[in-house]
Amino acid sequence: PNPYYTAEVAKVCMETIFLPTVRAMNAEGRTFKGCLYFGLMITPNGPKVIEYNCRFGDPETQVVLPLLKSDLLTIMQACVSGTLADTPVVFEDGAAACVILASGGYPESYRKGLPIHGLDKATGVTVYHAGTAQKDGEIVTSGGRVLGVTATGGTLQAALNKAYAAAESITFDGCFYRRDIGQRALSALR
Repeated sequence: PNPYYTAEVAKVCMETIFLPTVRAMNAEGRTFKGCLYFGLMITPNGPKVIEYNCRFGDPETQVVLPLLKSDLLTIMQACVSGTLADTPVVFEDGAAACVILASGGYPESYRKGLPIHGLDKATGVTVYHAGTAQKDGEIVTSGGRVLGVTATGGTLQAALNKAYAAAESITFDGCFYRRDIGQRALSALR
């Protein structure tokens, strides 16, 4: 959970962004059923919408779903049938962190077909394949954002430690990843 998204910020978002968006869609006859993602930026003037999304985007979803205790299919079926209000949506306590392993040169030009090593050493985490392919029985790079390494833990620091330890065990030529993931959130927690 983002420490900057406080109960006060959540209330402002509900009143000024979430409910007005849903009401406007309904008023236009565009009732929405599904997962509507609000990409927000917390500014000195309050929360602002930077994007709406109606898909399970990565890496946002890769860090949220591992904490979901409720069955995702049940939730999706409840959205379709209109019974979501009666369906428990429960998340685990704790935190999750996702580190993206990217190809050298990303987001511009990068090489493809590079063998990926160490996937079997990344234990206790979920490794999402984004830009990978299988070639001659080997997993190789095929995109700029190659892998998402997600870990959960009792605290954000614990989740980050696990994600970075697993990321360090995975290698391919030109592999890089940010080393500042979660640092602003950790600063807010101190």
